Amino acid sequence: MEFWFSELQTPDVKLSIRVDRHLYSGKSEFQRIDVFESPEFGRFLTLDGYMMLTEKDEFIYHEMITHVPMAVHPNVKDVLVIGAGDGGVIRELTRYPDIERIHMVEIDPMVVEVCKKYLPKTACKLDDPRLTIYYEDGLRFVRSRVDMYDLIIVDSTDPFGPGEGLFTREFYGNCYKALHEDGIMVNQHESPFYEADATACQRAHKRIVESFPISRVYQAHIPTYPSGHWLFGFASKKYHPLKDLNEERWNSRGLICNYYTTTLHKGAFYLPAYVEELLKKVEHMDD
Repeated sequence: MEFWFSELQTPDVKLSIRVDRHLYSGKSEFQRIDVFESPEFGRFLTLDGYMMLTEKDEFIYHEMITHVPMAVHPNVKDVLVIGAGDGGVIRELTRYPDIERIHMVEIDPMVVEVCKKYLPKTACKLDDPRLTIYYEDGLRFVRSRVDMYDLIIVDSTDPFGPGEGLFTREFYGNCYKALHEDGIMVNQHESPFYEADATACQRAHKRIVESFPISRVYQAHIPTYPSGHWLFGFASKKYHPLKDLNEERWNSRGLICNYYTTTLHKGAFYLPAYVEELLKKVEHMDD
């Protein structure tokens, strides 16, 4: 008998992956957590039945959300990561010796514990001495932070359930205040392809544009995420993601990535026409 995990990406489209083993299932205060093992994608994590990451393609997401801002900002010392309980963003950040402090805010401690046990490829750096983990609501945490961070990475779940508050105007405004005068915020920005996802993407973009003087969107291709076409937001008080990209400085670090390069960095900001149109529609729209 074959077992399959299926995720409805829209009411009419689903992703199905054949499963060898169901390694873990549990319910935390916030959500249901499952870990599966599959022949094609290795182990993968789902929250409330939605795909969060697979061992095979997580590197694309984690490299693009981390190395893009790190190649632009010249001097990142203090980083705030919101969400990211699987540890993938932390793994990528700890590759930079000049980062001094990383604060990670994850609402659900059970996610971290499950990932440490079942997903060691992503959770391998959660014991880094520069990292402090706060188990609380990210929206509440960032309210009380002013002028503290060079970089904020918002590695949130989708804009419903526990992650809903991380897509609000209040949240983005508080992130602005929590950043230094030359700070950068990067967030996962949903997919532009299916209608409901595109609407969430527009909503987030509108709120970020209202909060930051520089706001751009870039893309990556992640096979197990809805449509495979995924967007990220780059918002900054000072730095432009292309004009201030320092390829020579980043490349001299000698970091080996499986997806990110500084050449790809430039290309990622050139979006398909339909995505540009989608974003332009909301940039100057009143509520």
